[in-house]
Amino acid sequence: MTEPEPKAAALGDRVFHALLEQIHSGAIPPGTEIREARIAAEMGVSRGPVREAVRRLQGLELITRESWQRARVVRLSRAAMIDLFQLREALEGCAARLAAERMQPSSAQALLAQFEPLIDGPDLDFHELVAVSSGNERLVRTLCGDLYHLLKLYRRQSGAVPERKSQAADEHRAIAAAIAAGEGDQAEALMRAHIRLALDQLRALPDGGA
Repeated sequence: MTEPEPKAAALGDRVFHALLEQIHSGAIPPGTEIREARIAAEMGVSRGPVREAVRRLQGLELITRESWQRARVVRLSRAAMIDLFQLREALEGCAARLAAERMQPSSAQALLAQFEPLIDGPDLDFHELVAVSSGNERLVRTLCGDLYHLLKLYRRQSGAVPERKSQAADEHRAIAAAIAAGEGDQAEALMRAHIRLALDQLRALPDGGA
């Protein structure tokens, strides 16, 4: 007796996460045309789940589709990314302030223990924890959803500047210390300065794509 076919929603979710990983990793590069029939054949599903996954990726702005064109993986322009970083500075500065303001002395060491493995790790993992620590669900959904998917794509395209890595780790450490100490003004100022340095790096890139 054959097993029942997985529900359409589960298939769509599987296809979505597979495509998301391929876009983030660069296996499907920016500008690539999304051919639903080919993806369906490769993944052994019908075109319905692929179509649903593509719609979700469009919602995250990772795939674009003009009325007269096929769906394609977004190609990030420098101007668009500068806009994103400017928005990120404001929102993440606010998140750092809120995280500090809700910090209780009894929780400080536990928070620092959470931050410690992320200080030298992937930049966005650190920033995600700051957002979650803010306690503001709307901020968390915005920063850990739409914005971070685009930022992951940007970081893969631009690459990290080696000399920034140790400096960024020091900045992460100072931000975490300010949050744990309950210093809202300082936490926000440090976060904003940290993101402005990343924005300066972005401005130095040639135009025509980040």
